[in-house]
Amino acid sequence: MATPAVLADAPQSEITAAIRRRVSGYSGEVAPADGKANDDALNSGGRIFSVYRSQSGITFWVITEADRFVTTVLLPEDY
Repeated sequence: MATPAVLADAPQSEITAAIRRRVSGYSGEVAPADGKANDDALNSGGRIFSVYRSQSGITFWVITEADRFVTTVLLPEDY
């Protein structure tokens, strides 16, 4: 899933690249505590939160819900 705002503001190729990085275990520009929470979530089944920035400076988030059925790409202001 992706919000209309992120699709309008961030290039699709950069969203795709961020998701590929996410799958490989890179959470982007998250705070250390969020990185630790992501590591814990991989083991316990919690929500995974990642932050990426496009080449033009657009910050966007990738959130995978704890049940792993939905991953949403959104701008911070969409939250």
